Amino acid sequence: MRSHDDRPYDWVGAWSRKRAELSPDTVGLVDATTGDRFTYAELDRRANRVARLLRERGVEDGDRVAVLSRNRPELVDLFFATAKTGGVLAPLSHRLAPAELVEMLNDVEPSLLVVEEPFSGLARDVLARERRAFDCAVLSLSDDAEYSYKPWPDHLPEDTSAVETADVSMDDPHLFLHTGGSTGVPKETVVTHGSILWNSFNTITAWGLRPEDATPMVFPMFHTGGWNVVTVPLFHLGGTVVIAREFEPAEVLDLVESEHATVLVAVPAVLRMMAAHDDWETTDLSSLRFAKSGGGPCREAVMDAWWDRDVDLSQGYGLTECGPNNFTMPDGWPREKADSVGVPAMHVDARIVSESGDELPPGEIGELELASPHAADRYWRNEAETEETFGDWVSTGDLARRDEEGYVYIEGRKKNMYVSGGENVYPPAVEDRIADHPKVDEVVVIPVSDDQWGQVGKAVVQGDESLTLDELTDFLDGRLARFKRPRHLAFVAEMPTSGPSKIDRQAVEEEFGDGN
Repeated sequence: MRSHDDRPYDWVGAWSRKRAELSPDTVGLVDATTGDRFTYAELDRRANRVARLLRERGVEDGDRVAVLSRNRPELVDLFFATAKTGGVLAPLSHRLAPAELVEMLNDVEPSLLVVEEPFSGLARDVLARERRAFDCAVLSLSDDAEYSYKPWPDHLPEDTSAVETADVSMDDPHLFLHTGGSTGVPKETVVTHGSILWNSFNTITAWGLRPEDATPMVFPMFHTGGWNVVTVPLFHLGGTVVIAREFEPAEVLDLVESEHATVLVAVPAVLRMMAAHDDWETTDLSSLRFAKSGGGPCREAVMDAWWDRDVDLSQGYGLTECGPNNFTMPDGWPREKADSVGVPAMHVDARIVSESGDELPPGEIGELELASPHAADRYWRNEAETEETFGDWVSTGDLARRDEEGYVYIEGRKKNMYVSGGENVYPPAVEDRIADHPKVDEVVVIPVSDDQWGQVGKAVVQGDESLTLDELTDFLDGRLARFKRPRHLAFVAEMPTSGPSKIDRQAVEEEFGDGN
């Protein structure tokens, strides 16, 4: 007899069919680049065609489909189709170098590689690498592929009728989503059907999502944000997701108004650029029930700008290995808690522990650990880092504290903390105060060696380069303890980024750290 966890209507392979039955005429996906709109009935028919294509090529029972593409409807087709066949979708960042991609593909060992035309040259470079150890078919999403990969449209079966879904359990993988690795090559995080389902539950219950919700999806679909932050939960409910190949602040503002978006989740940089855009004051934001910031601390000035437009903006927190939606703001939360990420969501436990693993009392800073059925299963073929991160609790590598009311505050990465004159310094707290200066658009604080204090801070600023260190020091007087104030100042024309407009702190440190 099948266990409860094996019932097909419990896992992701049944979702597009169920949605097509429950809300066939509701638009589930909008492609803002082409203007195409797809109902849930159409999405299921498309998924059935792609599932047949995958089965024709033997992609099922845990076989992987790797993708190099921007956000397109075909990625949604592959998400649902791999769920139907028991395959695994492994989207890869097209921002990575060929040397990194070939190592990742060697690890993933895809049965099929799907390439969007702009990245055909990148794929050709990867496939020509001497270190390549995988073999797979390659399909181009274009029907006029420059590099003669077989065109995707020519291989899609015409049959859109329902397919037999695979017999998989909630513990079987459905997504490989990559995250940073200590060796420089990203690790593949194994996200199961159960992880996806439970994260969807947590997001719906924590954020109060509704079937009528609509959102512009500004995260790339090679990132957990592109799927699990709000796309999959809205598909689960029957909401509407708007995608595009590229998103500019003006386009996001336009889509909020034209699509009557009710939910917006973005990294702080995107929220800041939207608020600084010329169209900001004239865009109708009244449809937004709330906005969420994730991927790093959101500056006070950015939050104020959104609050001034009567948008309920708060901060979230997550990671590829767990969730990523782990916290929520209680009803009627006070603005003085805006620096926090809220309290644990319905099906999430959180604790803050010392170096020895003992749980710390409120107010003390330690490593944040999370436990939830939405946690990922492991790192693919990486036992050492799996053992270090996964267990009864997921070790996040982030430092945090909890206040007396249970609100959690993220203090930064363990590896980014430094010690100056015997005092612990947490860069995000320093950056928040520096960012208040009117000449500062963005800032990263990194440690550099100092003969007297061991380490001191160096502020790397994007902004008005007339700012001097003395001017900044005077500004911080009374705002920041002396040992926290940076002793060095450098400027950058634009902050390096990784992922969805997320500042690449490692790149900043490599360029401006000791010896530079």
